[in-house]
Amino acid sequence: MNTVNIGYSCYVMADRIIAVVEPSSSPIKRLIQDSRDKGTLIDATYGKKTKSVIVTDSDHVILSSREPEYILKTKGDSGDE
Repeated sequence: MNTVNIGYSCYVMADRIIAVVEPSSSPIKRLIQDSRDKGTLIDATYGKKTKSVIVTDSDHVILSSREPEYILKTKGDSGDE
């Protein structure tokens, strides 16, 4: 079971991740709002600023307060746990 640490002891299945992007562009902001409206948004920021947006193959959008580089680094290390 390969998992990716997205911060604050939250994990996502590595095989389910399609993209990890920054939340600054307008299309990503629309994606977040659409996901919130559909009920498929998962906020894993614990009240911190959103620094990365994770899109999964199940059409869920996950917000993380960790930088995309951190998430991608932990994705590469996921087999060591």
